[in-house]
Amino acid sequence: MDADLQHDEQLLTHMLEILKAEQIVDVVVGSRYVEHGSVGIWIQGRAWLSSIATRISRSILQVPIADPMSGFFMVRREVFNGSVRRLSSIGFKILLDILASSSRPLHVKEIPFHFRVRRAGESKFDVQIGWEYLMLLADKLVGHFVPIRFIMFALIGGLGLLVHLAVLWLCLNPMQVNFELSQTIATAVAIVGNFTLNNWFTYHDRRLTGWRFVGGLLSFALICSFGAVANVGIATLMFTHQHSLWWVAGVSGAAMSAVWNYTVSSIFTWRAQ
Repeated sequence: MDADLQHDEQLLTHMLEILKAEQIVDVVVGSRYVEHGSVGIWIQGRAWLSSIATRISRSILQVPIADPMSGFFMVRREVFNGSVRRLSSIGFKILLDILASSSRPLHVKEIPFHFRVRRAGESKFDVQIGWEYLMLLADKLVGHFVPIRFIMFALIGGLGLLVHLAVLWLCLNPMQVNFELSQTIATAVAIVGNFTLNNWFTYHDRRLTGWRFVGGLLSFALICSFGAVANVGIATLMFTHQHSLWWVAGVSGAAMSAVWNYTVSSIFTWRAQ
């Protein structure tokens, strides 16, 4: 449950009694959207967004409950242990993550409660939180094939390549800078751009700020420099020794570089706290 006192703590005893009495029940959820439940006094726009997010999660993940976005629930320890290694750990919708990560369909019982007016703290909902929610949904859809963070990392890397080429062209043509300096400037701009976008989107939940941002940027640049060496090495090997087509060698080198940059930066730059 949250600590802002919007959840009815008097229901905790009832939740526990249900789990003790009904062995078939895996999770008890305090629901705002079943009969006799309510969202209380909510701004119309916030209520509309919550309703849309609830419908999306139910339709995409096929979670058979009325309020999968609830932050008020009680779960059996063995059920949590069965889901924990599959959790995406993206955003703060823990119930949705648990339900979608379980190795078996869970039996959920919902009990109504009235969402009270916030009495402590501030709402954490903003555009970035909405982005984390979409990232969680995407990870549950495709994450068992390819991690959604890697997909985002690769997409931002592709954008960084376009930025690199654009800056290189500007330096070489309108500005008439020599190639070596132009390439250095383009590379620096691309690295800073990639780091900033990944910090805001791919790793929003581990976002670096202040001096940690500076330290993270330096470590990211160092990691990318090793990734560039891997890129060139793999591409050259395939082109000269494996007689691969030039574009196959180039793509293979870029893929190797992307995997290296993603894996190592996840461990060192945006390591989980």
